[in-house]
Amino acid sequence: MDSNDLPRLVYLVLLLAVVGGYFLMESRRNLGKTIAISGLWGDIRRGALPTEAVVRGDTLEVPVAEDGHFYLTAEVNGTKVLFVVDTGASDIVLTERDAERVGLNPATLNYFGTAMTANGPVETAPVRLGTLSLGGLTDTNVPAVVNGGALDTSLLGMSYLGRHEVTFTRDRLILRR
Repeated sequence: MDSNDLPRLVYLVLLLAVVGGYFLMESRRNLGKTIAISGLWGDIRRGALPTEAVVRGDTLEVPVAEDGHFYLTAEVNGTKVLFVVDTGASDIVLTERDAERVGLNPATLNYFGTAMTANGPVETAPVRLGTLSLGGLTDTNVPAVVNGGALDTSLLGMSYLGRHEVTFTRDRLILRR
């Protein structure tokens, strides 16, 4: 820190105070409205971005969610299932709830597999999905596992993602086959 840093900091703080004070004085009659409008920009931005995957030919573009993850809704055995894209997951992983929704009975499955998760090991049951449809593409007899542990959202792992050319950008995931 040289001897000019402190005077520069004081100057910038004073400049900010003057500009901010001017703004407040000019908009004091409509200050409530100004604050309300400035709070809407986040909502406007979110509303302008697509929240669902967009299919363009052989390309599927998935926007990033507010939490930084990518979510896809696929049809499994004719039932819509929400998946989070998880490059750390080796397989397609269904929650027990989603497994039941697509016609599998978790109570009759053999949970002899083990998956290592961030929360420790969990039991898994290997299954075959009759169909998995995503973005106009349908795969049949798709291998997957049912998670015997606590899992909120089903995972779309590398066994499925590896069937595509996968590109991540700042705000979207692009799958191309």
